[in-house]
Amino acid sequence: MAPLARKPKQLDRNPTVFELAPGGAGGLVLRATGARRPGAGAPESPPGAAEADSAEEGSILEEVDLSAEVDPVALAQARHIAARLSLRRPPHDVRPRRGSGELGRMGFSDNADDLDLEATLERLGGKPVPEDDDIVVRDRLRTKRSVVLAIDVSGSMRGERIRAIAATVGALALELAHDDLAVVAFWSDAAVLTALGRVADPDRLLHTVLRIPARGLTNVGLPLEVAARQLARVSARDARVLLLSDCVHNAGPDPRMIATRLPRLDVLLETAGEHDLSLGRDLARAGRGRLAPIRTYRDVPAALVDIFAR
Repeated sequence: MAPLARKPKQLDRNPTVFELAPGGAGGLVLRATGARRPGAGAPESPPGAAEADSAEEGSILEEVDLSAEVDPVALAQARHIAARLSLRRPPHDVRPRRGSGELGRMGFSDNADDLDLEATLERLGGKPVPEDDDIVVRDRLRTKRSVVLAIDVSGSMRGERIRAIAATVGALALELAHDDLAVVAFWSDAAVLTALGRVADPDRLLHTVLRIPARGLTNVGLPLEVAARQLARVSARDARVLLLSDCVHNAGPDPRMIATRLPRLDVLLETAGEHDLSLGRDLARAGRGRLAPIRTYRDVPAALVDIFAR
């Protein structure tokens, strides 16, 4: 594997993974995973969270006031993206694997034992001898995707770039309401804004992303590690990671090796400012996914439709 275009800074401490926790006046705060509250035991860590550095335990990075009005520009951009998104649904899977998806009808299968009597009688008609195709059964069809969205909130993603990212998060959360979505924000550290298995609220995510101050270096490998842990118990055919970043990786180990461990990694490469096209391509190739460059939020819908087309 060719050397990286720029030499990343070696961090002098282990990166910290934060999680959202209740704050004052109904808001939220970012707390280091494993932080203890006075008089309480250690809280349960979100799936995929890494252990926090002991010096960071209990720290609060930023309070998120959910009662404040959201940036109207970002809100308008999110609505623009959402109105143009129509991501292809995964096909009904009739292969023998059970799940918790929609209850669907199918031809006879040894793996299903819930007979749909009404539909079977309709097919039989007056046939004296039924064939296998005449027997209709019902089973759960697993059609839900598990998607981890990793968003870059490092110091290079200020102003219009962070608005576009927040708008993309809000629109995707709305579009993937019937799927399982996790969102991980990252800089030199990372924060799990919502974990797999939890309901992702589009408005709350939009508010939260806009109120995380863009700061620090860009450690692209860290959110990929968190994503790998989030997806550890998910079938590879149902799982994917979407990285939204300029890919200017300047902290931590080479992320390309981590990308090879993911079931699939697609890259939305933010190109409005400094960016690393070479690394973006390498990551998408290592993750068996696609690279889609975007300059403004207007490029996002077409890029996402292309990525989710397969």
